[in-house]
Amino acid sequence: MKQKLVIIGGVAAGATAAARARRLDEEVDITLVERGPYVSYANCGLPYFLSRDIEKHSKLLLQTPEGFDARYGVRVLVNTEATAIDRASKHVLLRGADGETALAYDRLILAQGGNPVMPTIEGGNAAHVFRLWTVPDMDRLHDYLNKLDKAKPRSAVVVGGGFIGLEMAEAFAKRGLKVTVVEMLPTVMAMMDREFGVAIAGELTRQGVDVISGAQVVRLSGSEERNQIELADGRRIDADVVLFSVGVRAELTLAKQAGLLLGASGGLLVDEYLRTSDPDIFAAGDMVEVKHRVSSRMVRIPLAGPANRQGRIAASNALGMEMHYGGALGTSVVKVFDATAAMTGLSEKVAREAGFNVGVSIIVKEHHAGYYPGAKEMTLKLVYDRSNARLLGGQAFGVEGVEKRIDVLATALAGHMTLHDLAELDLAYAPPYSSANDPVNLAAFVGLNDISKASPLVTAGELKAELTSARPPLVLDVRGLSEFEQGHVQGAKHIPVDELRFELDALPRDRRLVVYCRSGFRGHLALRILRGHGFTDVANVTGGYLSLAAEGGLALERT
Repeated sequence: MKQKLVIIGGVAAGATAAARARRLDEEVDITLVERGPYVSYANCGLPYFLSRDIEKHSKLLLQTPEGFDARYGVRVLVNTEATAIDRASKHVLLRGADGETALAYDRLILAQGGNPVMPTIEGGNAAHVFRLWTVPDMDRLHDYLNKLDKAKPRSAVVVGGGFIGLEMAEAFAKRGLKVTVVEMLPTVMAMMDREFGVAIAGELTRQGVDVISGAQVVRLSGSEERNQIELADGRRIDADVVLFSVGVRAELTLAKQAGLLLGASGGLLVDEYLRTSDPDIFAAGDMVEVKHRVSSRMVRIPLAGPANRQGRIAASNALGMEMHYGGALGTSVVKVFDATAAMTGLSEKVAREAGFNVGVSIIVKEHHAGYYPGAKEMTLKLVYDRSNARLLGGQAFGVEGVEKRIDVLATALAGHMTLHDLAELDLAYAPPYSSANDPVNLAAFVGLNDISKASPLVTAGELKAELTSARPPLVLDVRGLSEFEQGHVQGAKHIPVDELRFELDALPRDRRLVVYCRSGFRGHLALRILRGHGFTDVANVTGGYLSLAAEGGLALERT
């Protein structure tokens, strides 16, 4: 008798699992059950259809039920919901167009993903309020935007500044709407550290998008003439179209009904083989919790890349293999108009919460040789363990070359590499592509100088804390006069780095000195000059004034 494999959920993990299972075994009977009308589609591409970057709707549909049957011999049941799992008899109860049926399985894979969070607030069910998670969601929003004669959308509010929120802010702007992004947390893209959220908000503002952070939407009101959102502080903002993108919850209704164990992070618990607490049921994708490769903590990482790889492994193991899933890094990237932001591994904030002895190296450097035309500035941040130089994570923001560096760091994290390894990486170089020392090498140099105490670093946040201590340091600004006049830390002493050797007597030798420049390099030069002349307690602000300005809570003033 043929083995029966049932997969519940299509799109990323489920569709990948079905195709993988067939490639492994021509005899197994495979049924894929999908609640929606589409079995496999590019959900990451939905915002780009709405922005008109992707012109054809069909480009998003990766496979149809008929295509799955023809190519893989997989039976696909769309518009069919799995309502219960009878683990004792190994049956899944289904509800579809033909009523309720029972489907037998030998092995079952759950790949139901997640559901977008929709806050329960007044006016949240209005016709101009949308979410974006599925193709039907996209179609409804697309139709609404196209009905200009009836809906007349002039303004859009995006509630939530994560991946989809940022992509949809750009999409709405490209459609000619006046866009406002409202984020409840202190910065947009809150999974990244503060300075990157500030940089992303800056790019949005530069493109004409208003950004309101630290604010909560409490009510939606409107009429045929005017729709608005109301914030907790009483502000009202015009909102002919409202898109909520405030988070994703794992879809666990079926798993809970079946009595499968859940994890502490809110996802379905699976082992290293993606097997649930029932040995005949596997799971993959946004609904599961997995091990973070750096912290070893169990986390939810609802991203398409891990979901696809998990689907492949779950199918392999459901058919008798023993493929190990090593966990995820959370490597991600987002396009924000002309800029790109990306990260991998642990942020500084999460690394500190996890108990690491955190060091931070931030550089601001052209993405390729500065003398070659078209060089664009990029900010690159490394998070590392000062105890052993182990790389913990990385983040970057810029116009060009961002994702390339983050992919290098993701590979380094997978290989358990240290800053010593990064410093010696032999990366491709020619003037149009990089510098002789790539930004990854340079950021590692800076971190190693910190660890060796040849050039100790402090973050903007650490300096802020020091300035409120009983014995605050003297802050030394080593930038040029025009830079200093445009903005500086209140009370900072100003000596340009090229004049520092002639002004040493103006500095106290019995007090800690913290130096900064625009981004860090001149601060490093100043620190080495001071150390060479007998100043022993000196540190440099990593990321310089750019990081200080992004930190917030520091007294910055103009001259």
